[in-house]
Amino acid sequence: MKVRVGVNGYGTIGKRVADAVARQPDLELVGVAKTRPNFEARRAFERRIPLYLAGPGTAADFDAAGIRTAGTLADLLGRVDVIVDATPDKVGRENRAAYERAGIRAIFQGGEKADVAEASFSALSNYAACRGKRRLRIVSCNTTGIARAAAAIEPRWGVERWDVVLVRRATDPADSHKGPVNGIVPTLQIPSHHGPDVRTIYPELPITTTALVVPTTLMHVHVNHVRFRRVPGGRAELVAAFRETPRFRLFASWEHVEGTAQAMEVARDRSEGRGDMMENVVWEEGVRVDGSDAYFFQAIHQESIVVPENIDAIRAMMDLAPDGAASVAITDRALGLGRA
Repeated sequence: MKVRVGVNGYGTIGKRVADAVARQPDLELVGVAKTRPNFEARRAFERRIPLYLAGPGTAADFDAAGIRTAGTLADLLGRVDVIVDATPDKVGRENRAAYERAGIRAIFQGGEKADVAEASFSALSNYAACRGKRRLRIVSCNTTGIARAAAAIEPRWGVERWDVVLVRRATDPADSHKGPVNGIVPTLQIPSHHGPDVRTIYPELPITTTALVVPTTLMHVHVNHVRFRRVPGGRAELVAAFRETPRFRLFASWEHVEGTAQAMEVARDRSEGRGDMMENVVWEEGVRVDGSDAYFFQAIHQESIVVPENIDAIRAMMDLAPDGAASVAITDRALGLGRA
């Protein structure tokens, strides 16, 4: 029998998670919840995904838009085993009590504080420790990217020090409420919140993060300097470590992927849907090893990188796979990740 999943919030993350759930062989998408009708609600209705009312939403609002609803959020919670909360920041915490009353497991996103759940989750890093949990939090897009990189390098060589400068995109492509962006804005909090967030998964990792916001909507870029405890065997060995790790997409120099614009064009070319890049992007030519010091760039697609992590978190909660590697393989195969 498939695990029944609901998604509360059908925006940037929620609609992608819902699509991903529907493609898994062991999960069933029961429905999604929204507070008001909009183009995303219409798309769910057109795709015959049952749509439920959340928050202050009313059936009359949806009826006026020609969108039929299947009930309220409470009805959805009574029909699922797991709810994925993809609501705006801080709303998930407000929803937690309802999930607990319904007696179902819940997954929250990185916009919530870590204590909203029993553990923060990254599939390549702490799947085993999260098995059977009732509440999990998927760390943010940038933290997910760093945690994946840590899974590739920390077990092999150990980390003495890791400094990351995050060049963050200003907003999502579909967002217009922030208006035109002109300038580069440093995040004056040092370290930025990303380093402490990574340590909710790797408590002992000696990492410091700084961040700045730039006027682009495509991807984030991380500039990494890692000092290893054990000296790797050179650049080729580090490149091989990334290549052997799931959810990394490496580009060779001959591909002429010069930056995030070309990386996203690759995603569109191979896409059957939204043109997402759910893997960490690494440029082979930008990897350098100098003794025990390593340098590399990686790019992170904010809208989609956490999507497969949500799927693996469901499997960890429900004990659907023997280990993290097995779950990642199922998820990636269903989502078409790892294809040349």
